[in-house]
Amino acid sequence: METLHGREELLASLGRELGPGEWLEIDQGRIDGFADVTGDHQWIHIDPERAATGPFGATVAHGFLTLSLVPLLLDGIRRVEGTRMGLNYGLERVRFPSAVRSGTRVRARSTLIDATEVGDDGLQLVTRVTIEVEGSEKPACVADVVTRAYF
Repeated sequence: METLHGREELLASLGRELGPGEWLEIDQGRIDGFADVTGDHQWIHIDPERAATGPFGATVAHGFLTLSLVPLLLDGIRRVEGTRMGLNYGLERVRFPSAVRSGTRVRARSTLIDATEVGDDGLQLVTRVTIEVEGSEKPACVADVVTRAYF
C-alpha cells in the first residue's frame, strides 16, 4: 500500500498507476450474501449445480458485487493522510468485460486520471479502477470512480 501525505502528494500522483493490491477471494458465501441483500437470486449466481452446466461453468459474482468491492480493494492500494472526509460522488464508464467465478480471486489497480478543486478544502477525484481476475487476461470490471476528498 502506498501512503500519500496530503493534498500535494495526492495531486502529484495524477497519471501514475498504483497497485496492484492484494488478492481477495470471491467465495460462494459472499455471492449468496450479496444476492440476499439485493434480491438478485438469478441461478447463475446462487445455484452451483445448474451453473456448472451454464455459460460460465460455475456460479459467478454479480457485476455489482464486483463493483461494490472498489472501496475495499482501493483501501489496500493507497491511503491519503490528512483528509478529514471522503465521499463517493459517482461512477463513469463502468464495464464488466469478464465474469468472476465463485472461488476465484480479484485485485485492483488504480490510476488517478483527474483532480478538480471543490470549494476551499476539497478535491473531486476521478480514479480509473481496474479489477483483475486471477488467471484471466480480461478484467472483471473497469470503472472511473468519482470521489471527493476534503482536507
